[in-house]
Amino acid sequence: MQLGMLGLGRMGANMARRLMRAGHQCVVHDVSPAAVQALAADGATGSSTLADFVGKLAKPRALWLMVPAAAVDATVNELLPLLEAGDILIDGGNSYYRDDVDRAHKLAARGVHYVDCGTSGGVWGLERGYCLMIGGEPDVVQHLDPVFASLAPGAGELPRTAGREQHTGTAERGYLHCGPNGAGHFVKMVHNGIEYGLMAAYAEGLNILRHANLGKRASSAADAETTPLREAQYYQYDFDLADITELWRRGSVVSSWLLDLTATALATDPTLEHFEGRVSDSGEGRWTLQAAIDEAVPAHVLSAALFERFASRGQAEFQDRVLSAMRFGFGGHLEKKP
Repeated sequence: MQLGMLGLGRMGANMARRLMRAGHQCVVHDVSPAAVQALAADGATGSSTLADFVGKLAKPRALWLMVPAAAVDATVNELLPLLEAGDILIDGGNSYYRDDVDRAHKLAARGVHYVDCGTSGGVWGLERGYCLMIGGEPDVVQHLDPVFASLAPGAGELPRTAGREQHTGTAERGYLHCGPNGAGHFVKMVHNGIEYGLMAAYAEGLNILRHANLGKRASSAADAETTPLREAQYYQYDFDLADITELWRRGSVVSSWLLDLTATALATDPTLEHFEGRVSDSGEGRWTLQAAIDEAVPAHVLSAALFERFASRGQAEFQDRVLSAMRFGFGGHLEKKP
């Protein structure tokens, strides 16, 4: 099948490569000519402009966007005059699902079909495959099935889930038509919200382990500003976090791919000095919490994980100063220097 891939960043380029490995034809475009040239060297058909990109696609065209969520509407607006009724536009990035609903309505007025496809797999997807969460019209999604099947990881060596013996469908192969427009990105939105919580849990637990030698470092001097460690004998452990994360990978109930990545990072950089700890959020965590509020569904862990990301970027600095100011005001408490 022929597919146009627009956006050849960390994921888009490898997705095109995976499709070509499976025998699909890819026409590619990017704002970076070097990125286009690299894919052309691998067998893709390169393009120099959006008009050139669209013109090289056979009708009805199928175009896959892998651009930042903030750039999708501008890209769609540039593409729309070049498209015709029956063409299919797929957004594989991390768009807000509400934007998908509006976008699909806008494109439908021109006879252009829209598919939202939440894509998980990151930079490892070329070899591992991509988990795809898809929203759109059933017949259009079915038409694109060869593309989804090639991008997805397939059943692999995972055993079948007990109780699913009579189930059919594509979920076991790593891709799923989740519902109408917006459904794919809704599922991906919550997926990423859960990811925030999982990552935060690992990070907090490992931090507790890292400070389990506090008893060896505790000062005996009295300090009115600091609660003393009363039982230093219980905090005398120097844990090797690289070994512990490696241990947990082997049969533990908390084993996961995220833990695999953490173990790899700690094996090569035990103190993680190459990182500053400023954690970005690309929007999905916020949107997940907005959905939870609208649905009146509690999401304690996911909200705490999102707010921790804000704090990691210095967004708590002023409120912490307010706390210090209040403590000084009512009790003359001075800030203790580290």
